[in-house]
Amino acid sequence: MIRLRAYKPCDAKKIVSWCKDEKTFLLWGGEHFGSFPISADIMNHKYFQNNGDCTETDNFYPMTAFDETGIVGHFIMRYLRGDNKLLRFGWVIVDDAKRGQKYGQKMLTLGLKYAFEIMQVDQVTIGVFENNIPALQCYLSVGFRKSEDKEDSYEMIEGEKWKIIELAISKEEYQAGF
Repeated sequence: MIRLRAYKPCDAKKIVSWCKDEKTFLLWGGEHFGSFPISADIMNHKYFQNNGDCTETDNFYPMTAFDETGIVGHFIMRYLRGDNKLLRFGWVIVDDAKRGQKYGQKMLTLGLKYAFEIMQVDQVTIGVFENNIPALQCYLSVGFRKSEDKEDSYEMIEGEKWKIIELAISKEEYQAGF
């Protein structure tokens, strides 16, 4: 059984160990963390000294997923544009030894439950690089759908344009079981 808790600085060492190569690192956080390889200190600095790059205080909520074996996944939540009814998930990563075993799906399902039932948001959004097919399939499997409100965008990664597909799920879709 997977559970969620608030991220702790001691989680960083395990989480960054899942970025074994540059492609995984880029798919996880793009270049938001600097350059590969990432260290626990860099991750903790981003989260605790830079508030996850969020300008508003009390707007950055990193979460850690764990089971009886230890830490198995991680993602962040943040409000968009100061709107406490609109939440964005990001920086989703699962232990590389557990990928393909539905850990991401279970973790994000719990995240959506928390977002809609505890935080009482109306909508959750997430962006995914077009070339990250396993993540896209995971997000679709938990109820995210192509966003009608936001256009896809592009990010320059190592001199290439990577397309970001925008996805969203509403509280109504979540409650209906999408």
